[in-house]
Amino acid sequence: QVQLVESGGGLAQPGGSLRLSCTVSSRIFNLYPMAWYHQAPGKERELVASIKSDSITNYVDSVKGRFTISRDNGNTAVNIKMINLKPEERGVYFCNKNPPDASWSWGQGTTVAIGS
Repeated sequence: QVQLVESGGGLAQPGGSLRLSCTVSSRIFNLYPMAWYHQAPGKERELVASIKSDSITNYVDSVKGRFTISRDNGNTAVNIKMINLKPEERGVYFCNKNPPDASWSWGQGTTVAIGS
């Protein structure tokens, strides 16, 4: 069973930055398009950024210019750098395939809190 382990969350001030990381226990990680997903309190999980196997990236409009997704195929990891964070971006962040499917269970996620 593939395991996804997210890390890097914490408390950031509005306008602050965080870098999240996700390690994936898959030997063929490099073949999969990956993404980061955000689940705000009381809301559904939503994709915020994706990266294909050839490292082409895509972002939802609200994070363009502020979030940067990257992948490290050698270390089977996908990362996201978030700057100029907004209060509504608090919540739990997850990584997974894009699109996710039943073959990979979701990890625990990493929690981002925004506050002064």
